[in-house]
Amino acid sequence: MSIEKDLEQFGFDDKKAKVYLAALELGDAKAHDIALKTRLERPTTYEVLNKLVLDGLVSTYEKRGVRHYVAEDPEKIKKQLMSKQRTFDDLLPELRSVYNVLKAKPKIRYYEGVEGIKTVLDDTLNARDKKLRGILSVVDLFKIPGKTFMDDYVARRIEQKVALRVIRSRQKEVPEYWPTSPQALRELRYTPAQMVFSMTTYVYNNKVGLISSLKENFGMIIESEEFHENMGHSFEALWQMAQPDRKT
Repeated sequence: MSIEKDLEQFGFDDKKAKVYLAALELGDAKAHDIALKTRLERPTTYEVLNKLVLDGLVSTYEKRGVRHYVAEDPEKIKKQLMSKQRTFDDLLPELRSVYNVLKAKPKIRYYEGVEGIKTVLDDTLNARDKKLRGILSVVDLFKIPGKTFMDDYVARRIEQKVALRVIRSRQKEVPEYWPTSPQALRELRYTPAQMVFSMTTYVYNNKVGLISSLKENFGMIIESEEFHENMGHSFEALWQMAQPDRKT
């Protein structure tokens, strides 16, 4: 990586880095000389030099009616960064207090259509503890987002070692698909006959992901500690009522 690119990490854009380095190498130079070295237009060079002067990284003086520019010691960049660090450290407690207030508020993201539903499904694979709880309608998932995507989703879930405890309705099943399987990190139970779910629900992290059937065609992620906890309790209660897959 060039020095110019390195400087971009510290608040310099491409032109600013070029002009500062040119002034640093020339030591004491006129804008014309700096423009020639950087191959920038002279008006652009003047504009950037003025910014560097305001930043305190270049000083200027007149000699025989001609303005000269002198780059400040690079140590000054370090001092400015340290000063910004101290300022930010002073500001951090206040920023954290704002962040904690916002963090406590629920966040709801609504997505329409098949791409939105895929977004919700993809997000479930970010389960931090590698554990998912789900209430699925396989028939409806095979309609939207579709069997091809769902097969790929399951393969990615297994690859990422995300285990799934899942409750499904027999009336919404697709024969021979996604049975209980240790290799697939899946434990399956079925709802009582009177309970039929057309929507899919995932409980993970501090979130609840909701996926509608094709009829309403939407996905939703609700990020809320309390809602997540309530849905988790509801899942566990239903899990106790549900019947294990007969193949286990």
